[in-house]
Amino acid sequence: MIKIFEKYPIASLTVLVLAMLLIHLNIPNVTIMEARNFISAREMIQDNHWLLTTMNGEPRYQKPPLPTWLTAISGLIFGVNSLFALRLPAALMVLFLGIFVYLLSLKLQLSKLHSFNNSLIVVTSFYVIGILNEAPWDIFAHGFMIAGIYFLFQFFESSKQLWKNALLASFFVGLSFLSKGPVSLYALFLPFIISYGIVFKFKDFKSKTLSFISFIFLFIIIGGWWFIYVRIADADAFLKIATKETGNWNSYNVKPFYYYWSFFTQSGIWTIPAFISLLYPYLIKRVQNKKIYKFTFWWTIIAVILLSLIPEKKPRYLMPVLIPLALNTGFYIQYLIRSFAKLKNKKETIPVYFNFGLIAFIGLVFPFIIYFLLKNEIQNFLISYILTSLSLVLIGIYIIKNLIKKNIQNVFYLNVLFIAFILIFGLPISTNLNKNDAYNEINSLHQIENNNHITTYSVGEVTPELLWNYNGKIKNIYKNKIVQIPKETKFGLLILNEDVPKITKKLSKNYQLILKETYNLNKGSKKKERLIRPFYLVLKK
Repeated sequence: MIKIFEKYPIASLTVLVLAMLLIHLNIPNVTIMEARNFISAREMIQDNHWLLTTMNGEPRYQKPPLPTWLTAISGLIFGVNSLFALRLPAALMVLFLGIFVYLLSLKLQLSKLHSFNNSLIVVTSFYVIGILNEAPWDIFAHGFMIAGIYFLFQFFESSKQLWKNALLASFFVGLSFLSKGPVSLYALFLPFIISYGIVFKFKDFKSKTLSFISFIFLFIIIGGWWFIYVRIADADAFLKIATKETGNWNSYNVKPFYYYWSFFTQSGIWTIPAFISLLYPYLIKRVQNKKIYKFTFWWTIIAVILLSLIPEKKPRYLMPVLIPLALNTGFYIQYLIRSFAKLKNKKETIPVYFNFGLIAFIGLVFPFIIYFLLKNEIQNFLISYILTSLSLVLIGIYIIKNLIKKNIQNVFYLNVLFIAFILIFGLPISTNLNKNDAYNEINSLHQIENNNHITTYSVGEVTPELLWNYNGKIKNIYKNKIVQIPKETKFGLLILNEDVPKITKKLSKNYQLILKETYNLNKGSKKKERLIRPFYLVLKK
């Protein structure tokens, strides 16, 4: 079976990623970033806002529209309110990323097996999977960028098919720009260019100057035309949003320079191998292809340094670093596969036994931990519990057996399966964490509106999660600290809890406010006030 996987790496990668991500694609809760994007996709379809993108009917030009277009098209095909449909394009981009990591690894003259391992590392890294729910548009930007880098590397390395590689590189880099602006250019492309210059020196570049200029010109056109169109078609809104966005770089979520320097932990199950792969003096003496290891090392480090220079920092911004880090980690894994059976130095063997032994231990104790956590609720997840427990226990046993035999290649595959089976069998169990007796979806508000023949307004912006769940538009009547009271004699009003005393006092002279419902989208033990909205029926006296 393993030989079949290695013989058909792209097909094997495809089966793995689709099984991991598509089976339970609708289960994770909708996050704030997802809600924003899904609302824009829904309004594209419902209001025909394909170029001048909106959210709640207001201009939303913070992000370019390519991922939203793809999401909206998927929604048109499979259903605009289907989470599976809306998440499908982003999930497929993980596969796209994995395939191009494999292809790029081959172009870096790594073996077929080594390249396959690299692709497995990247698609099972914690934040590559997590970014689908946290900030799904990022995977489009970085996935397309890796495809562009794949063709650009060939452009730099060979004089054959020069224009073809330049054009294809410009196409994919342009798509990346059209997915999230210059983010991936800065976080992935620029570190690639610098590290390539350090290691490969841009040989025979003079003869490629014209085609390289054409590459830059074309990707700017492909990636930038939408920005120019919006700048002309809706200049005031575009400039206002652009000013706010650029201001955030220096004033919002500001963190110290060293904030990102635990970046390797974002690779999840590969944390310890990733860390060891960054010990350059240690590993440079042990890898077979020193030049390529040096290249992936500098690509990773330079990406982290460049991201650290930006005052605004968030953990999800590190996702592009995991791509060169996966290539870099692959060198350490390959070294272990080749040499672990002969290693005698405990300083080298103990980290390996600890890392993979810990994963085996987690697999073995998983049934007991989940049983303790679920208690009486286990009957609601019995099939998932049995399948997950059985698969992880077997993986734990086989990891230990293969560690004893010092067969690291099998241990590596078992680690990949560990992540896969958690997602395939275990993800439904996570819904047990969603219990909240006060949970009340806001989409039921439409019934109250229809029964009372009213329109609902809000005091302050409604959070994207509530707006997505509502499945409609809610006008904000509180702007510039002034309540713009509707002309209707009867209307609905959503008010943030902390604003209730102030607003009710302001309206009580001329209006009667009747609390009809409190909507609460908090799941589990969390209580985020931004996800809670009391709803008042407002009647003119």
